[in-house]
Amino acid sequence: MEYPNLLPRFLKYVKVNSRSDEHAKRFPSTEREERFQKNVIMKDLEQVGLSDIHYNQKSGCVVTEIPSNVDYKVPVMGFLAHCDTADFNSENIKPQIHKNYDGKSKIQLGDSDIYLDPKIFPHLKNYKGQTIITASGDTLLGGDDKCGVSELITFAEYLLKHPEIKHGKIRLAFTPDEEIGTGAEHFDVKDFGADFAFTVDGEAPGKLDWGTFSAAQFSLDIQGVDVHPAQAKGQMINAIQVGINFQNQLPQDEVPEHTDGLQGFYHLMNFQGTVDHAHLDYIIRNFKRDGLEKRKNLVKNIVAKMNKEFGTDRLKLKMWDQYYNMADELKKHMDVVNLARKAYKAEGLTINEDPVRGGTDGSQLTYMGLPCPNIFAGEENMHGRYEYTVLESMYKVVDVMLKMAEINAEENK
Repeated sequence: MEYPNLLPRFLKYVKVNSRSDEHAKRFPSTEREERFQKNVIMKDLEQVGLSDIHYNQKSGCVVTEIPSNVDYKVPVMGFLAHCDTADFNSENIKPQIHKNYDGKSKIQLGDSDIYLDPKIFPHLKNYKGQTIITASGDTLLGGDDKCGVSELITFAEYLLKHPEIKHGKIRLAFTPDEEIGTGAEHFDVKDFGADFAFTVDGEAPGKLDWGTFSAAQFSLDIQGVDVHPAQAKGQMINAIQVGINFQNQLPQDEVPEHTDGLQGFYHLMNFQGTVDHAHLDYIIRNFKRDGLEKRKNLVKNIVAKMNKEFGTDRLKLKMWDQYYNMADELKKHMDVVNLARKAYKAEGLTINEDPVRGGTDGSQLTYMGLPCPNIFAGEENMHGRYEYTVLESMYKVVDVMLKMAEINAEENK
């Protein structure tokens, strides 16, 4: 089904810079996120006809409710989408619309010399005849997750205009700071008031995520000894070289660029240093909890060994868990996963349940007592200049959400 307000809504949203900031000391991490939520999202929710809308300062979320239109009790279903965008240029986004894509040509991003090439991104071939939306080559698009934001509001708009679709109470949340992994830890499950929910933040049509990585993060601060190179022998300790030596003791093939499927990894995200001091930031990923622990222990053992060799704690390690594989918990709530499966099948989709090589807000929310798989939103090549979405994929997301609402009411008569 086509939804005429979906594309204009999406184009309006992606032009607003709502990027989060992992280095911020406030919550939500940026004022621009909060302004987008309060000045744009809340007004648009009111415009489509919703009245029960509020901003929860504790959770940094806009929360609203689509009232039930049946006279019997139905489990309360929720949908969530995040309002922040990733750590890439988000200023002055110029969305580009490419209609009736031929399925084989390179797509120029604005006036730049950057192209979406189906030889590099073969999934483009799946969208022959469809409308592809990109940025202009020097920014991300922001479809992650303004696709989901647009789809949630379009879903609400359609239900309010079509009371013939029977449904129970539905709660919607528009969340902050997903991209920096801190938004969900503030989420107010009680205030949200749903029995189960779905994040709308996945990729191509048919993708259903209910298994994720288990994740940890660590940082290393290395104190060197900086003396003049002319007198350095036996005295200098180059913190940069110590960092390199640490990195070289990790499994060199267990990195994102050499792993896929169910393989985990160590990922060096940041390395800054001088002879005197170096700082390294890493993330660790594994689908199994015991596998995550083994990776964490390897890091700890390397640090301990190197410090022993120095005779002092020259390497300072900080490590913390981020989230766990939600499949371990969702196995107790397969009725929620099955609801999505039924809606996908009813809409003629081929279901892809490969575990997502990442995490979602649902990873944390599921362990907070809100079972929360992730459904597709139509966003592809996220977090960079090659990001795009497909309008017909976004239409299909709304179709699926409507079907889920219908099935949830029908099965609980």
